[in-house]
Amino acid sequence: MTAGGEDQVLLERDGEIAIVRLHRPDRLNAFTYEMCDRLVEIMDTCEADDTIRAIVLTGSGRAFCAGADLGGGGATFVLEDDPDTGGAPADRGGVVALRFYRSTKPLIVAVNGPAAGVGVTMTLPADVRIAADTARFGFVFTKRGIVPEACSSWFLPRLVGISTALRWTMGGHTVSAGEALEHGLVDEIVPAGDILARAVAIARDMVAETAPVSVALTRQLMWRMLGAPSPEDAHRADSLGVYVRGASADAREGVESFLEKRPAQFPDRLSDGLPVLFPL
Repeated sequence: MTAGGEDQVLLERDGEIAIVRLHRPDRLNAFTYEMCDRLVEIMDTCEADDTIRAIVLTGSGRAFCAGADLGGGGATFVLEDDPDTGGAPADRGGVVALRFYRSTKPLIVAVNGPAAGVGVTMTLPADVRIAADTARFGFVFTKRGIVPEACSSWFLPRLVGISTALRWTMGGHTVSAGEALEHGLVDEIVPAGDILARAVAIARDMVAETAPVSVALTRQLMWRMLGAPSPEDAHRADSLGVYVRGASADAREGVESFLEKRPAQFPDRLSDGLPVLFPL
């Protein structure tokens, strides 16, 4: 069932998998403030629903996202000062990227066609990205007189390496699906007609027979430790995670179900909250 009517982002379900669609096909799903707000709202909805185990993000029509909507002409990127600080407002692509980064559930992006600007950078915090054979990725910021956004100066070098990130972004390059695969921006290339089914299958494989709370904490550990100063930080966080989860009902059920050779029925729920493994 689709929720949202004519919303710029639609929420659907395939069993335990939420399917989120950017939905402005007549504008190649170009990014707007309304789309930003709706994506954050939908992520909050998915997070609060314990029956949703993973999220797949894709686009309606032939494109994934053409980047910022340029309908405002030359003034498109002119922003008003933040009324609270009098300075630069939060970049809206970054608002979405950080919401994706903070997800407690696996996020898979099915890039079903061309993706440019924020249409690329907002996908970088996803756990898996797969691309249709028709996809291409436009890092076109310098060709529009702006700079990369959506926290991509943090995410992109960690995915593809600093030299590739610099070459793509400083040169304003458009990258083919094959080049994206070669450098690790995407994990697979599939025929355009198969991409959503493949993304759902990947999502389902990531959560099958797993404890939701443990999945969420594992996601946090992996992403947060990308920026840790040393493995000592990872050791402290891992140790705390093992300590708090080892005494959980999930851990007891995980061991007992294994010994009894039956599927586990994990009782802990994300909606009850997560243990805190990292200082604020």
